[in-house]
Order: sequence, then structure tokens, then C-alpha cells
Amino acid sequence: MSPLPEPPRHCPRCGRAVARDGQGYRCLADGYRWYADPKVAVGVLVSDDRGRLLLVRRNHDPAMGRWAFPSGFVDAGEVLEDAARREVLEETGARIRLERLLGAWSERGDAVVFLAYAGSWTAGPDGGAQPGPEASEVGWFDPDALPPLAFDHDLAIVAAWRTGEGVPVRPAPADGPPGLQQRNTP
Repeated sequence: MSPLPEPPRHCPRCGRAVARDGQGYRCLADGYRWYADPKVAVGVLVSDDRGRLLLVRRNHDPAMGRWAFPSGFVDAGEVLEDAARREVLEETGARIRLERLLGAWSERGDAVVFLAYAGSWTAGPDGGAQPGPEASEVGWFDPDALPPLAFDHDLAIVAAWRTGEGVPVRPAPADGPPGLQQRNTP
């Protein structure tokens, strides 16, 4: 669970004090209002032609060392589907075809809203998936023999994937939109 963001002590525009009022937090000097906005994250259940799911072993917190779907935060101004493709590329080196939105998950008191997608592997058998900077290992798993997963909502997401239902996503080439590049992350 990601804690809710803390309000700033000082206004990011003028540097003066921010105070709590009846509607939240506001700068007393210039009226800037701060909101505890959520962080949006996306993840993809990538399946191959044998029905296996691609997972990554996380090498960072939260859930370091646990298996998870390729996932991460959406950048400001980024299209959700582009973020989903980017995260898979960053964590596995794979270019995929997104097929459908499985749903959105959130928990009371958690700052993260998670949108899960179903996608398919387009690189042939195993396609040379390699762990990126945020994964220590990648692996293909039978959906009936998954290792323990990183987050509480993961089994509900797998259940949604199993139904074959979901909202179709905007079409894009298998390698993502023009200009999609693998980013180097620290």
C-alpha cells in the first residue's frame, strides 16, 4: 500500500506557508490550493501462444523479490495504453500488443489507482524476454501454477483476465506508438 501524499509546508509557487482551511490546504499569500491527487499505475498480463503469463521479479520496494505483472506509474500527460506498453518494454525488453482493459483497482487509504490490461506476446516463442532495470528476473508461468504474487489485488486481476472479457483498447502497432523508446531508469 502506498501512503497518501503529505501536504506541502510551503507553497510551490511562492514559498510561503500553506495552511489547512475548510476545503484542504491553501497558500495564504497567493491562493494556491493543494490536492492529495492519486498516482495512476498500469500493468499488463502478457500471455503467449501457449497461454502462459509473463511475470517479473521485482528488484525494488514495494514487494521487492516478489513476482508481479510488468507495471509502473503513468507519466503526466502520457496515454494509459502507451504507459502500459512502455512499462512492459522497460521491464522485459518486449514489445507487445495490448488487447483489452481488464479493470481498475484501488483501496481506501492507498494513493495508487491501478489499471490492468491484457496483452499478447508478439516476439515469437519466449522472444528473448530479459529483465530490465526494475526486475531481477523474468519468467513465463502457467496461469494455474503462478508463484505467490506481489500485491493483494493480483489474484482478482488474474480472475478478470481468465474471463476473456474487458474493454478493447485503441489499436496501435505491435511495437507501440511512433517514438516509443525504452527509457533508461536509475
